[in-house]
Amino acid sequence: MGIRLGDELSRDMTAVRIGPDVRFAIVGAPAYLARRPLPAKPQDLADHECINLRLPTHGGLYAWELRKGEQRLNVRVEGQLVLNGVYQILNAALAGLGLAYVPEDMVRPHLAEGRLRRVLDDWCPTFPGYHLYFQSHRQSSRAMAVLIEALRYRA
Repeated sequence: MGIRLGDELSRDMTAVRIGPDVRFAIVGAPAYLARRPLPAKPQDLADHECINLRLPTHGGLYAWELRKGEQRLNVRVEGQLVLNGVYQILNAALAGLGLAYVPEDMVRPHLAEGRLRRVLDDWCPTFPGYHLYFQSHRQSSRAMAVLIEALRYRA
């Protein structure tokens, strides 16, 4: 059993939505952005210090998943910082250390207060929300059914 963004399944797995859709944002502090030209396209990220996320499951770096219309890009960004969590990434961006790719809900108050600015907004996708994943045969227990019903997202 696990929880993750999206609803793509392996064979013999079931997914139950437990949260709303999640939109991501690329953000930087005004002081950081004053030192560099604003990126106009994803390729411009190569000219920026981007804050990387190390994936806990296999230790690799997360590629920023960007979309604009039918175009989809997984961008491997470069930067001096590699962190293990989105809250640490947010704090580094607030400190002016680079660009961050984080859930929009996390940065909304900082955007409103001017502590962060969005870039490449038209490339930032919305993902199907968090889902509970489990092997299809495991739903048969009463305890599992109660857990699923308690966690199920209701818009």
